[in-house]
Amino acid sequence: MPKNIKLLIAYEGTDYHGWQRQSDPKTVSGTLEEALFELTGEKVSLVGASRTDSGVHAQGQVANFITQSKISIKAYPPALNSLLPRDIVVYESQEVPLSFHARYSAKLRIYRYLILNKPYPSPLSRRFITHIPYNLDLELMKEGAKYLLGTHDFTSFSSCQPHQNPVRTIDRLSIEKACPRENGEVSIIKFEIAAQSFLPHMIRTIVGTLLKVGKRKFLPSKIKEILEARNRASASQGVPACGLCLVSIEY
Repeated sequence: MPKNIKLLIAYEGTDYHGWQRQSDPKTVSGTLEEALFELTGEKVSLVGASRTDSGVHAQGQVANFITQSKISIKAYPPALNSLLPRDIVVYESQEVPLSFHARYSAKLRIYRYLILNKPYPSPLSRRFITHIPYNLDLELMKEGAKYLLGTHDFTSFSSCQPHQNPVRTIDRLSIEKACPRENGEVSIIKFEIAAQSFLPHMIRTIVGTLLKVGKRKFLPSKIKEILEARNRASASQGVPACGLCLVSIEY
């Protein structure tokens, strides 16, 4: 009798070419599938809730697979973790209906982007936080972010293919000081963005463009103009992958 197993996964994406299995490069799903084969003897196809890019991290990725294995559901996390490299960890496992699909059943995906905003970078956080040495105006960035809320054509903010529908709905987009110093100087700025789905490189391009607002190179109203242009060249370059993390998936 086939079972549909849902996994909750965290990983550091630095040494992986993204989530999705590819023919040659090392990927997160490919590494997990190899561990599942070693554990169950089955070549399973792992479905991820979000196809994170090369270098992007996750603390709440969700994936599912169909198996005939009689292994206890609760045994999957400890068994898989004994086979996986230390930069991938399976936290939970549960049996779900066969109709459950980690990607298509998802209602909301929540991502976080972290920026270290001080004169010098930190060697301890370089794999997880992007360093920006320039002063940033949070209030201006928040004002610019308001134009992105709701349903829009995000062609300007993505590298989507011609066959992809560029319309997406952003439910939440917050920008806040995550770790202010005692003297009030910001050391870490946290962007958090939630939507049912995102276009390729959409989040990193949004953050990069809002940083232009924070540096006072763009007025906040420029965000509206960029949206309406529907032209990728009108927005900023995307920020590095290291600062981006998939926080959670809601169903």
